[in-house]
Amino acid sequence: MVDVPHMIVLKPITLADVASFKTIRLCALQDTPLAFGSTYAKELQFSDADWQKRVDHWNGDNAAAYLAWDGVHPCGIVGCHLRPGDPTVAHLVSMWVAPTHRRRGVGQLLVNRIIDWARSRNAHSLSLMVTSSNDPAIRFYFQLGFAKTGRTEPYPNDASLVEYEMIRSIDNPPH
Repeated sequence: MVDVPHMIVLKPITLADVASFKTIRLCALQDTPLAFGSTYAKELQFSDADWQKRVDHWNGDNAAAYLAWDGVHPCGIVGCHLRPGDPTVAHLVSMWVAPTHRRRGVGQLLVNRIIDWARSRNAHSLSLMVTSSNDPAIRFYFQLGFAKTGRTEPYPNDASLVEYEMIRSIDNPPH
């Protein structure tokens, strides 16, 4: 894997970043619509208050989200929340890297930040759902140590697709 460019910085999404969060999220939904449970058309209708509420949600004890920044431009996003009823499992969501920054280590940087956050909350594993048609993402997660659990869910925006659950242990920090 190519080294992460030195200028990439990860920052928690805060209320000061609402406009950038909205921009990157809408870009993600347009770029890879089958990778998300929501749609561009739906989220384009969100009010400023809706976006602020989402940012508030990501800044609690049980959830976090980060933007990857290349200088002043956001180039990636990831979120995570502790599983309701089982906080030993963290659930990765909303993972996306801009096409201009793919295969440069930004995705791994984002996932590693989520792993660090989840460990700080005493989670033992990290799970995610990935659309069955998203082969690049499936390969990426396999490379990061995730494995399919065998559990699937219907993909909400296309009845011909399913989402695979993938999970990995985060108990041991990398050496």
